[in-house]
Amino acid sequence: MNELAGKECIPCKGGVPPLKGEELKSLWDTLGNHWQVIDERYLEKEYKFKNFQEALNFTNRVGELAEAQGHHPDIYLSWGKVKLMVWTHKINGLTESDFIFAAKADTLL
Repeated sequence: MNELAGKECIPCKGGVPPLKGEELKSLWDTLGNHWQVIDERYLEKEYKFKNFQEALNFTNRVGELAEAQGHHPDIYLSWGKVKLMVWTHKINGLTESDFIFAAKADTLL
C-alpha cells in the first residue's frame, strides 16, 4: 500500500498556498499509479472496468471514501470507466490531502 494511503485527509480552511514545484513533484512521485498532475492544479486518473456495473460499484466506493474523508473529488462515470479529478476547491489547487485521497482511491480497486 502506498504510504500516502495510510494518512488522513485534513480539511483545508483556505488561506494556504497550493503546492508547487519540488514539493508537488515529490508527492506526485510518491503517489505514482498513473495519476497525472494537470497544470499544477489538479490530479486526474481514469480507471478502466469490464462493464458499467463494475464502474458504478467503484464510483460508489469512492463516494463513501469521500464522505468519510471529508474530501470530495469530481467523478465522471461512463460505461467501463471512471475518471477522478481531485483538488482542493478552497485554494483552487493541490494540497497533501489531495494526494492522500488519490492514494486511498487506488486502494478501492
